[in-house]
Amino acid sequence: MQETPQQYVQRILGNLEGKKAMDVLAATPRQVERLVKGVTKKRLGKRPAPEKWSVTEILAHLADAEIVHGFRIRLMLGSSGTVIQGFDQDVWARYSDYPSHDPALSLEGWRVNRERTLRLLKSLPKGRWDAYGIHSERGKESVKRVSEMMAGHDINHMKQIQAILKG
Repeated sequence: MQETPQQYVQRILGNLEGKKAMDVLAATPRQVERLVKGVTKKRLGKRPAPEKWSVTEILAHLADAEIVHGFRIRLMLGSSGTVIQGFDQDVWARYSDYPSHDPALSLEGWRVNRERTLRLLKSLPKGRWDAYGIHSERGKESVKRVSEMMAGHDINHMKQIQAILKG
């Protein structure tokens, strides 16, 4: 049974419990980099199960998601109340052929774009964190909420990577 958008939000934000979003956002790309350092491409590309993503696919997803989240934040800051389109990550993974991506390049793309997103977020005056968009599946989401979702999303995928590499 597929989770609802509300269940997804609850699960992702649950990962953040007791942590500051900005601290997580600043730390996770380097933490993931340390996890995968020295691991062969072959091992990174091995799926833990036929329907589950490999580490290579997760890294490609994180790189794409960072672009999406950064763009959404910029849309909200430029025009609070704007419509934010959801997307199907599995469709993106298929047409982008995530298994063929270079994990090092995905990791680097994620890290560089994250640095740009963090620079933007750190520069925001307090009131701008309330700028918002209307997500097509989840409703009203502020810049603050998107940053929290990004952090919870990072933790979610970092746990997946840790589990895959232990297995």
